[in-house]
Amino acid sequence: MKFMKLGTRPDTFYTEEATRTVISDTPTDLIIRVNNISYLLHKLQFPLLPKCGLLQRLCSDFADSNTVTIELHDIPGGEDAFEVCAKFCYGITINLSAHNFVAAFCAAKFLRMTESVEKGNFIVKLEAFFNSCVLDGWKDSVVTLQTTNKLPEWSENLGIIRRCIDSIVEKILTPPAKVSWSYTYTRPGYTQKRHQAAPKDWWTEDISDLDIELFRCIITAVRSTYMLPSQLIGEALHVYACRWLPDITKTGSPETSASQAEESVEKNRRILEIIVSMIPADRGSVSVGFLLRLLSIAIYLGVSPVTKTELRRRASLQFEEATVSDLLLPSHLSSNQHSYDIDLVMSLLESYLVLWRRQSPAPAENGHFLRSIRKVAKLIDSYLQVVARDVNMPVMKVVSLAEAFPDFAREEHDDLYKFVNMYLKEHPDLSKAEKKRLCRILDCQKLSPEVRAHAVKNDRLPLRTVVQLLFFEQETGSRTTGQKMTTHELVAKGKQIPVTEHDISKLQLGSRRSTIPESSEGGHQKLKRSDGKVLVESERSKVVRENTDQEVESQKGKETRGDRNSGSKLDIPKKSVRQRSKPEHGTDR
Repeated sequence: MKFMKLGTRPDTFYTEEATRTVISDTPTDLIIRVNNISYLLHKLQFPLLPKCGLLQRLCSDFADSNTVTIELHDIPGGEDAFEVCAKFCYGITINLSAHNFVAAFCAAKFLRMTESVEKGNFIVKLEAFFNSCVLDGWKDSVVTLQTTNKLPEWSENLGIIRRCIDSIVEKILTPPAKVSWSYTYTRPGYTQKRHQAAPKDWWTEDISDLDIELFRCIITAVRSTYMLPSQLIGEALHVYACRWLPDITKTGSPETSASQAEESVEKNRRILEIIVSMIPADRGSVSVGFLLRLLSIAIYLGVSPVTKTELRRRASLQFEEATVSDLLLPSHLSSNQHSYDIDLVMSLLESYLVLWRRQSPAPAENGHFLRSIRKVAKLIDSYLQVVARDVNMPVMKVVSLAEAFPDFAREEHDDLYKFVNMYLKEHPDLSKAEKKRLCRILDCQKLSPEVRAHAVKNDRLPLRTVVQLLFFEQETGSRTTGQKMTTHELVAKGKQIPVTEHDISKLQLGSRRSTIPESSEGGHQKLKRSDGKVLVESERSKVVRENTDQEVESQKGKETRGDRNSGSKLDIPKKSVRQRSKPEHGTDR
């Protein structure tokens, strides 16, 4: 930062109650009131009037009065700016910098401290400082522009804003290797080395201190040159958003009044909507994680539907680039609800699928679009494994999210099984119907052998799901070895599945079927192992096994063609044998 020192006399201004005066042997004859402060000064003994054209004109109306009182409540910059001008007239030392230049310049213009009033006046010295020091420096230009928000109309009319913006934009467009001025750059892990070229986004942090309207003017001017890539514009927007928008991941907020809270929310809405309007149209100009955070903040602040729709559209275009951490956005519902905003992810996925179907009418024939949807499906499966740990997450929300994809979007269901297992572990109080509904999303044919081996031993799964897995293993084994497992062997294998009393359900096994109906019924025989767990064998399965033995004996009888009474007698009712034999052997009674 650069400074300019004017004057040589020591500061002799002092305060007495609400009055500021200067130490002097000469009595004061000029009273100037600025807001709540009264200044006791001198008209002619010190060159105050000779340097201020406005005071000369006002004092001329009081020619016959010894003491003149003038009110200057509308002077730009208030009492501080007026005192700087008064000290310049008295020759008292003042230090000018980018922090107080705007107020002093506007006040000097107001008091008409021009060259036409007196040579070497205040305005000409201020203009020299502005041109040679402020506009020549990077931080000086930014700080000066930042201070114009206190006097926006005066700064605009005097050309301060325009000239500062032109200087800042010119420096932003300077090649990084030629950047020789100091700048603020606090990225994690960055250490500036001697003779090292500045990073391409060296300018983004300093301009993030500006008001949103001034920031927008700079970004608009930079974009109009088409000299910087859209990714750099996006990085500047990201830095500004992190600087000003609320961090919704932090719980709690400082206590404020209702009016202050509403004012803050309204300001944040305006900032967010302006940032969204400035995002370059090029895909990849900002990351999908940044878009998702903006969307979450937009929902929290209640911005316009147009802004939320635009963010959702932009994020869905880059959905396949997202990570699980990008999707883990907090829910804005009450504290007793689920922690993660799964509704936001669902709406984003729906938007993605609409765009995907519009662009890819024949996904099986287009490798790029097929890879895209499979990548997104894998992302959602990983996301579900995380949100499954939320004890307040409703089962139908996760089921709806998992079922949103077409069948070909998942080559395997191993990740889905991990999610289901985690959800059942964290939600032990699910009803039987809810467990069945959850497990319905699994396709046994898309599970790897290792996962199937784990699943058949998983006592959290409904019994029906486990038996489906066993039947699928039977079919897989028969295709591999050419031998089909008998019903007796399958049931014997199923007997070794440990379940609890709560898991026992009515189940009917058909002797030659590979799937289990939803509404199977039948009695059960409970068997207990040494560890106390219950083993289940349906009564219907017991009858099927015994009928299978009868079929073998009947076949032997047919081969002998003479002895219909041969074979082992079965310890089951004869009626049961005929009922089973009829559909199997036709007329053989």
